Amino acid sequence: MLLIEDLQVELAGNVILKHIDLEIKPGETHILFGPNGSGKTSLLMTIMGYPQYKVIAGRIVFRGVDITDKPINERARMGIGMAYQRPPTIHGLKTRQMVQICAGRPDLPVDELARKVNFSDFLERDINAGFSGGEIKRSELLQLMAQNPDLLLFDEPESGVDLENISLVGNTIAQLLEKEFVPSQEKTMLQKKRERRKMGLIITHTGYVLNYLNADKGQVLYNGILSCADNPRDILKCISELGYEECVRCTLASN
Repeated sequence: MLLIEDLQVELAGNVILKHIDLEIKPGETHILFGPNGSGKTSLLMTIMGYPQYKVIAGRIVFRGVDITDKPINERARMGIGMAYQRPPTIHGLKTRQMVQICAGRPDLPVDELARKVNFSDFLERDINAGFSGGEIKRSELLQLMAQNPDLLLFDEPESGVDLENISLVGNTIAQLLEKEFVPSQEKTMLQKKRERRKMGLIITHTGYVLNYLNADKGQVLYNGILSCADNPRDILKCISELGYEECVRCTLASN
């Protein structure tokens, strides 16, 4: 599981995350809502281990190991992966090479994986060089497919994706998280639920991703504080009708 206890984080001398408590159990997917600048990306970057996000209190535990002070590469090897909202362009490194690096083995069937996200024509191009928003998202998904981590972090996976590709992105995320929609009448549903081990934390503004996967919990990050936890669809409806500030106030009052 992922366990975060009383996490406080500083960036460039400013405290940006305050007393964060979060637990994601094996097989669970959590949705993270919040306005721009509330600390959502900072939380994901802190979990991933970027050194500029300085943990000044609290701890992060992954699969029973305290990773608060571990570097990014060790966290990735332990099974944490992230799809970025705005990953950098890397000239001189082909997408095929990057996918092989993510997998940690040269014999990976890259072409087979690339076909699943309609990305075969981009494998010999430099990472993200001239890619559209949707192409960048598919590149990120391909790299995660190769890495196959246990904890998957998604920073606004719908951002920059047109309607033609949103279903591909959404369905691929669901498959990565083992959270595909399963009809209730299917006898295998309970078995599938027991076998799920992948954990996910997804930042979204639009909520489109909820059309493609069964999420377990939604939470709102507001002014660096995790303010509430509820059914993600209910939270999205509250935000849409009342706005973030009123939604947080209402939820806190009801609790």
